[in-house]
Amino acid sequence: MPPRRNHLSIGNVNLIRLLCLALATSNYVLAAESRETFDRSTQLPQGWQNGITGQGRAKWEVISEQSAPSKPNVLRQSGEATFAWAAKMDAAIKDGFVEVKIKPVSGHEDQAGGIIWRVKDANNYYIVRANALEGNVVLYKTVEGKRSSLPVKGRMFGYGVDAKVPSGKWSTLRVEFSGKLFTVYFNGEKLFEVEDETFSDAGGVGVWTKADSVTLFDDFVFAGKQ
Repeated sequence: MPPRRNHLSIGNVNLIRLLCLALATSNYVLAAESRETFDRSTQLPQGWQNGITGQGRAKWEVISEQSAPSKPNVLRQSGEATFAWAAKMDAAIKDGFVEVKIKPVSGHEDQAGGIIWRVKDANNYYIVRANALEGNVVLYKTVEGKRSSLPVKGRMFGYGVDAKVPSGKWSTLRVEFSGKLFTVYFNGEKLFEVEDETFSDAGGVGVWTKADSVTLFDDFVFAGKQ
């Protein structure tokens, strides 16, 4: 009688291959992951820059905050400008993800906090933001200082996606980007996808506010695929 041979079905082989590929990809991304909790200094971290798009004056500060998700400090923007931004400009990420916790505190015109990525300079970048006053999450591109919203994939009309963005409470905003595809998550829930090819090169990653928004940021996490 010939010896018995162990064998795997074609389906199992394919499954193992997919799992190995997913594990390798996951490890690769995690190996490049960086986290900034703003707890090591009262200044913006090394490699970060800040400024405005448009007019006004930004006021970025690292302050002590009792409600901080990772105590003791958070990053606060309390100036007034068309758009205020702070970004890690030496990150140079093309594809990857950015995640941050945001807490809109006050603002009569806006109570917004957002993520920017593939930042070229003060006037050119992608941005996704959550607004407590409007109750929505919207993805934009800013080109030569002009901001325009981008349509949700699979939908012809509309302006972002409605979402319960609480004022005075912490929420988690995340964007994953690969090539022309951007996927937005809010508090762990996938909200929508957008496709755009305006900015395809690697760039900085950071945070953003609008108008008179006073917004807190903490646990800024990002990773790039090289």
